[in-house]
Amino acid sequence: MKKIILMCIIMCNYLFAIDAKMEIVKSKSNLPLIQVSVSKESQKDPLLAKVKDLIEKDLSVSGHFKIYKNSFYEYFNEEPALISLKENGIDLFLNLHLELSNFGNIIIKMKLYDVNSNIMVLGKSYTSSQKEKYPFLAHKISIEINKYLDAPSIDWMDKLVIFARYKTARKSEIVISDYTLTYQKIVVTGGLNIFPKWADTAQESFFYTSYNEHLPTLKKQNLYSAKSQNISSSEGMIVCSDVSKKDSKIILTMAPNSQPDIYVYDLKDKVKAKITKYKGIDVGGSFVENDKKVVFVSDRLKYPNIFAKTIGQKGVERLVYHGKNNSQCTTFGNYIVYASRETDNEFGRNAFNLYLISTRSDFIRRLTTTGRNQFPKFSQDGDSVLFIKTYKGKSYLGIIRLNYNKSFLFPLKNGKLQSIDW
Repeated sequence: MKKIILMCIIMCNYLFAIDAKMEIVKSKSNLPLIQVSVSKESQKDPLLAKVKDLIEKDLSVSGHFKIYKNSFYEYFNEEPALISLKENGIDLFLNLHLELSNFGNIIIKMKLYDVNSNIMVLGKSYTSSQKEKYPFLAHKISIEINKYLDAPSIDWMDKLVIFARYKTARKSEIVISDYTLTYQKIVVTGGLNIFPKWADTAQESFFYTSYNEHLPTLKKQNLYSAKSQNISSSEGMIVCSDVSKKDSKIILTMAPNSQPDIYVYDLKDKVKAKITKYKGIDVGGSFVENDKKVVFVSDRLKYPNIFAKTIGQKGVERLVYHGKNNSQCTTFGNYIVYASRETDNEFGRNAFNLYLISTRSDFIRRLTTTGRNQFPKFSQDGDSVLFIKTYKGKSYLGIIRLNYNKSFLFPLKNGKLQSIDW
């Protein structure tokens, strides 16, 4: 089975800007210094301590804040000692409080103080009926604080990540999680299930490949009802690598005659159209240019590289001119992040590193240096890249914050990541 796969989506260009309010808050340092605290009433609650840690992690990942680490506790319904906070150079003070409703729901209350202005600027409550979903309450609070500064959006933190996790030989499961892998829920189990792909922007359904039928089968499953349906089957392999903007068509890699090619499948009419006919390997297609063109991986140069083809036309266009084994990529506007295999380099044998290039210039930027870095995926705003890192036998979910030259790794405690989407 050919295991070269491309996850690739095209989006509009992104302009990074900082609002004037951000400049006002940044009165004493390059970034606002924020103290995240829990109320004296909830000081010993372990769940709220986890929420606090996640919020600090979120704000650090955002690139828009510096975290003040010393402990500072205040009663939730009393105004904090703003003068003392100001003397410590703190710009923002966040106080968290935990309550349980009569129905067993967890309620996290937050108050955000602008220390320089001596006022409370935010006060909200967040509720969940499932305690294990507390990471999403933390992410929502972080997003709200970020919005107060009118800083570039970090709404992607509240999105679900879906991934395949290898357990043992020919056994894998599909899992949903938050981006830190703190919350996890198995949604498909039993046998070999790989290559999950969200079927819609609302994240209500997803596609995945099952190797538990007579033939490899592409399935679509509703996340909430768990209702599943077979979409199509094929000899050799079948993988869904992209979904059109209106969720009406998908791109498949299929090998009915042991020759992998790119197909576009109409979900309504249930009709497949073959896009590539090269006598070699064409895999992992993705829509670009308003679903009129497909980017894919091919061995037309006798090694894997990235090409584009307009649907209905014969010619192909080479997109990447660096590296000799480029098997995966993700696109945003005129930028491409791709995985390149680098054998016997200074960082170890058979490393896979990620590179960022522009289709409009010779610009190239290396994003990773060690380990196997694969399955890159742009965020919806183009400001971040999600990827899988394998290092010293362990799997990590990686986040690269492109405009901040920062990367963060979140370890998978059990199993190995096979593929990922968000």
